[in-house]
Amino acid sequence: MTWSIRFLYAVLWLAGLLPLRILHALGGMLGDVAWWLRRNERRITEINLRLIETTTESGLGELDPRQVLRESGKSAVEVARIWSGRSGSALRMVREVRGEALLDEALASGKGVIIAAPHLGCWELLSYWLAERTSLAIVYRPPRNPDMESLLIKARGASKVEQVRAEGAGVRSLYRRLAAGGVVGILPDQQPKKGEGEFAPFFGMEALTMVLVPRLAERTGATVLFAFAERLPRGEGFRIHVQPASKDISDTDLRVACTAMNRSVEACVRIAPLQYQWHYKRYSIRPTTADTNPYKKTPAKS
Repeated sequence: MTWSIRFLYAVLWLAGLLPLRILHALGGMLGDVAWWLRRNERRITEINLRLIETTTESGLGELDPRQVLRESGKSAVEVARIWSGRSGSALRMVREVRGEALLDEALASGKGVIIAAPHLGCWELLSYWLAERTSLAIVYRPPRNPDMESLLIKARGASKVEQVRAEGAGVRSLYRRLAAGGVVGILPDQQPKKGEGEFAPFFGMEALTMVLVPRLAERTGATVLFAFAERLPRGEGFRIHVQPASKDISDTDLRVACTAMNRSVEACVRIAPLQYQWHYKRYSIRPTTADTNPYKKTPAKS
């Protein structure tokens, strides 16, 4: 681990000493800064919200992009409390759990469990909470900066979660774990590389969708549950939600299965829509070459 990464971890550890309400206040201010400076996060958020507002399927109503950015800021800073090496302190922030019986039933079945955790609320806290109840492996995509990977491994180490790279050997280990009745956690709403996914509707817009979750479910018979940690107002803590997946998520037709998976993500987002990661370029790869990338900046006219 480089000195700069060690310094960054030290900053996170010290920031983790602050009360959650203070961290969330600082995060809200970061969101305001992104709004006023018209940073790229604001542009992408506004584009995404405009895209889904034009569809009849979203059912979200009109979301305030500035409030979305404030929640994104809170998400960025609250990990200091989660990654500060004090797992007991982090877990005490969980105030309520909804749907825990679904998890208990799935674990008792012995069939293997896939926890699909969208980029919603505080997914890092969700990993801590799950790791207190069962042995857990989470799938992650290595960051572009190799030094940041060592930070992720160290920061998440307190939860004793096995971290598996989203690549060949790592994916094969997931099949073995699930076949043995184990539990894996996957972020289901990351856009795969071109040619590696399946297009399926997401809030009424065709989106290139990962196929790992449907394939794991179909080939292992594992139970798929969706879960997220909802951020409560005024720094009061978090509410864990566990929900069943749409029934077609293990369908052999990948279009059907991915549509079911996206529908399950949408059901989670509708509970706390402002807390979703709307600044992610979810629709940048289009179904045909004739479709325009909605995030591409148009050249200024001379």
